[in-house]
Amino acid sequence: MNNVSASSLKTRYLVRVGVLGALGFALMFLDMPLAFIAPPFMKLDLSDVPGLISGFAMGPIYGVLVQLIKNILNLSKTSTGGVGELSNFIVGSSFVLVSSLVYKRDKSMKSALIGVILGVMTMAALAMASNYFVVFPLYAKLMIPMETIINMGKAVNPNIDSLWKMMLLSVLPFNLIKGAVNGLVTFMVYKKVRKYL
Repeated sequence: MNNVSASSLKTRYLVRVGVLGALGFALMFLDMPLAFIAPPFMKLDLSDVPGLISGFAMGPIYGVLVQLIKNILNLSKTSTGGVGELSNFIVGSSFVLVSSLVYKRDKSMKSALIGVILGVMTMAALAMASNYFVVFPLYAKLMIPMETIINMGKAVNPNIDSLWKMMLLSVLPFNLIKGAVNGLVTFMVYKKVRKYL
C-alpha cells in the first residue's frame, strides 16, 4: 500500500512538473529588455518562478526538472541554436537548486528568504563564469563575432570594452536583478498556489 501511495505521489508530482515547465516556457514570451544595463539579447522574464515554486513545494530535483522542461520546449522557438537555452538552464537551475535546498532544511519564511538570497548570489556568480568560459565563446563561434557582442554591451555602457567587463558590468547586475525579481514574485504567489501542489 505504501508503494502504491509513493508511486501515486511521484506521478502527481511529475504531472505538476510538466504543467509548471509549460508555464515557465509560456512566461519566457513575456520578456523585457533591461536597456539600462544589458544588451537587447539579455531579457528579463519571470520564467524561473514556476521552477522556484516547484522546488519549494516538491523538492529541489523537481524544480530543476521544471527548468529543463521549459528550456527543451523553448528550443522550438529559439534563434540562438540552443546556446541561450543552455545558459538559461545552467543559471536558472543553480538559482532554483540552491534556493530550494536551503528551504528544504527548514520550511520557514526566513529559510526561504535566505535560500533565495543565496540562490541569487549563486546564479549571478555562475552566470558570470558560464557566460565567460562557455556561453559567450560558443555564441561567438556559432552566431555573432565576439567583437560584435562586446560592442552591443558597449552601446549600453561605454565602459564595456572586453568580455570580462561585459561580465562584470552587464551579466552580473542583470542576473542579480533577474534573480531578485523572480524571488520576489515567488514570495508574492507561493502561499496562494502551494495548496494546489
